[in-house]
Amino acid sequence: MTTATPATTTSSTGAPTPPGGPTAAALDAVLGDPADPANPLGHDAFLAADERGDLLPAGRAALEAVGLGAAFVPRELGGTLGEMDALARLLRPLFARDGALALGHGAINLIASAPVWTSGSDAQRRQLAATLLGGRQAAGAYTELATGHDLVRSRVRATASGDGFLLSGRKEVINNVSRAHAVTVLARTGDGTGSRDHSLFLLDMDAVERGRLAFLPRFRTAGLRAMHLSGVDFRDCPVPAGAMVGEPGTALETVLRAFQVTKAVLTSAMVGCLDTQLRLVTGFVRERRLYGAPIGELPLVRSALAGAFTDLLIADCLSTTACRALHLMPRQTSVYAAATKYLVPELVQDTSEDLSVVLGARSFLREGPYGAFQKHAQDLPVASLAHMGATPCQAVLVPQLPRLARHGWLVSGPAPAELFRFGTPLPDADLGRLEITAASDDRLMGTLLVAADRLDADPRLGPLCRILRGELTALRDACAALPPRERTPLTGPAGFRLAERYALLLAAAACLGIWLHNDHRDDPFLTDTAWLVSALRRLTARLGHPQAPGTDDAVTDALLRELLARHDRARAFDLEGRRLW
Repeated sequence: MTTATPATTTSSTGAPTPPGGPTAAALDAVLGDPADPANPLGHDAFLAADERGDLLPAGRAALEAVGLGAAFVPRELGGTLGEMDALARLLRPLFARDGALALGHGAINLIASAPVWTSGSDAQRRQLAATLLGGRQAAGAYTELATGHDLVRSRVRATASGDGFLLSGRKEVINNVSRAHAVTVLARTGDGTGSRDHSLFLLDMDAVERGRLAFLPRFRTAGLRAMHLSGVDFRDCPVPAGAMVGEPGTALETVLRAFQVTKAVLTSAMVGCLDTQLRLVTGFVRERRLYGAPIGELPLVRSALAGAFTDLLIADCLSTTACRALHLMPRQTSVYAAATKYLVPELVQDTSEDLSVVLGARSFLREGPYGAFQKHAQDLPVASLAHMGATPCQAVLVPQLPRLARHGWLVSGPAPAELFRFGTPLPDADLGRLEITAASDDRLMGTLLVAADRLDADPRLGPLCRILRGELTALRDACAALPPRERTPLTGPAGFRLAERYALLLAAAACLGIWLHNDHRDDPFLTDTAWLVSALRRLTARLGHPQAPGTDDAVTDALLRELLARHDRARAFDLEGRRLW
């Protein structure tokens, strides 16, 4: 397979960028049919690279050919970064092939750059934009092995020296740091233990004195084997004063804002992993016979396929809504992004395990037509931890739930329709407007109540909506009754359970909003109620109502018809359902 390098223009930074910027369609065209054994960018090639433990060179070349770096640069700086949900959809084809490539040569650029777009100076923004538009890589050195996601306890120190700083200490388990041309580094600049004792720095690695730092040995991982995790040891490394991002002592505030972007976008992009697994299992079901009949006629298989398709749509609804909230509801996304980053990986991994039952012993093979299934099964737990795992996300939610319960739920109005109309243009996100603590006006949850009223008389959706309304009322009462010691990030199991229930109700609200506000689309499946009935049924089951009404053979039949049609026509299984190759 050959690929054409797109013609380039020159951005305002002076760096080359392809006309129109990278698109998911362009990526799919370059990547080609993954099942084709002759495709140098197919499943077999990525499996072989995974066995070697390094990124597929042809994969890196493909991303450079489409100018992927421009996708992470805001439009005013010559890139194409605009709608965050569009960026997530752009990254899905990469996650569908190889999470290590998607993270290590793609999404790591967003993790590194988001704080600079949030709080950086004009000069820093232009510097980083030129790096990414030029096809070079960035890395984000925030965490340390000893302290993990507890950034307040970071030990790397930046000491004032002359007209700059000296960086000292180690950053470990950092993706792509030894290959990056620009690195954002979180360092201690104060002696206390508070939130104002850390600052952020943007390092031009080409200008750093190499004798003042050393790259640490690579860390090997069970999943994402090709991901290049290593570290860097700063040895009184000189850093100019102009490298500080934002004001002194504001690193944690900046990072907490920026991570709302990465939580939402990267979680949404992970849907591509599940798309591949569901596609492989659907193809297997198409071909496999058991007891003289197609296994697709077995109730267990039908249920597993319909459930997996539904869970993928739920994950897309919640994550797409969180991405669009960054533009339209920036005061609320601290909770929406955290809930998304917690729940969607849980859904995806649970669904992966359900699909492995259908595939049987083949789900353990790392070669042959189903080898990519096992690769993604190993990659998903590692990918879900990318820069923040489930527990820190729940810890973000718990302290905010009592206030939302008192002042937001059951009284907030609905979210704007534009929040749910995926694919429609949005104003560029102003990351400086993101709030660390959400406002109490929870309008996404307000959408659930409006939808419940509208659908109350529906014979299948009405009972499910009444269950959801009752769950929201119960959640409000439980959150209001939390004792003070359980309202902190150090909460016990009770607080974490409430955070999980909140995330499930948000997912239900997102599904309802997507269904209500996309009736203009020429898509009979999306405007039908079958997928919504199935989604609410599965969410209420997770809330403790496994016998809730609303699902039947007709719903399963509708889901399977759509699933098989998309499989046979090489269309994505997500909300957009676009042609893949």
